[in-house]
Order: sequence, then C-alpha cells, then structure tokens
Amino acid sequence: MGNKQKLSVSIDAWVYEAVDRESKKRKIAKSRIAQEALERWLRKDIEEKMTEAYEAMWDEDRELAELAVEAQKEILS
Repeated sequence: MGNKQKLSVSIDAWVYEAVDRESKKRKIAKSRIAQEALERWLRKDIEEKMTEAYEAMWDEDRELAELAVEAQKEILS
C-alpha cells in the first residue's frame, strides 16, 4: 500500500457533501474515505466473481457426478 497514485473523479454534489461531513466528523482525509469505499467495492466484486465461479464448478461437478452414476448403472445392468 505504500505507493500512492492520484485519481481524479467527478461525483454528485450530495455525495461530495456527505463525504466532506464524514471526513470532518471522523477527522480523516476525504481521500481515505474514497480509498476505503473503493477497497470495499473491489472486495465485493471479487467475492461475487468467486461465488459465480464456485457455482459454475458446482454445476460442472454435479453434471460429472450424474454422468458417473449413469455409467455405473449401465455397468451394473
């Protein structure tokens, strides 16, 4: 986290005002609030993608298991 980069964004006035109030209330920089919000958003995005991937793997495993059961039934018949 040591290497910081600048990011310029345009946000709605109400968002800026809310961030400004929170910044003063918590006595932290607006950039730190933005950093924390972006980190949360990125983590949530990663979690959603991982969930989708695991669900796809589960579907594939279930299909493979169903094929294996059918193959076993044929062998035992």
